[in-house]
Amino acid sequence: MSKETCILTTKDFTILEAMRNRCINRHEPLAEILARKLGSAQVMFREDLPVNVASVNSRVTFSVNRGSSDTRVLSLERMAAPVGMFLPITTLRGLALLGLEQGQEFVLTNGQGLTETVMLATVDYQPEAVRREKSGEAAPRPRQQRPLLRLVRGGADDKPSGMQQALDCCDDPGPSAA
Repeated sequence: MSKETCILTTKDFTILEAMRNRCINRHEPLAEILARKLGSAQVMFREDLPVNVASVNSRVTFSVNRGSSDTRVLSLERMAAPVGMFLPITTLRGLALLGLEQGQEFVLTNGQGLTETVMLATVDYQPEAVRREKSGEAAPRPRQQRPLLRLVRGGADDKPSGMQQALDCCDDPGPSAA
């Protein structure tokens, strides 16, 4: 693809924002990928996510540098068992796959400074698609339509939340104090 894009559900976008806010070093490879993903994200409701897009908990088949393919489940965190079944989005390759469409590639620089091209071959299972099937919802709109949500950047990055200020000023202990 000529322009780097990714498609994220509102939940996945929120997860990536939280990960970015926790990054200490903005120049580490994971932080750079987070910035690229968030900067190019097309955000949609889970009901509108196309079936060929990788989301959290999707089972995907992918390859690295056109090598042999591997199948994993994109997960939020490292899982202890079964070994080799999950690929956390807290890893470079897991994060690279999140939000890609089948056939799309993502180029990253790994921890050793080497360039890797991660290609999403297929989305074998997507929880959003299964949820739609079970509820009998209509298929998602084609990707060519405008996104349902428009992100406005800048305001919340520099100022404390008005809600937090409102919570700090109140001295009412609430019902738990009774």
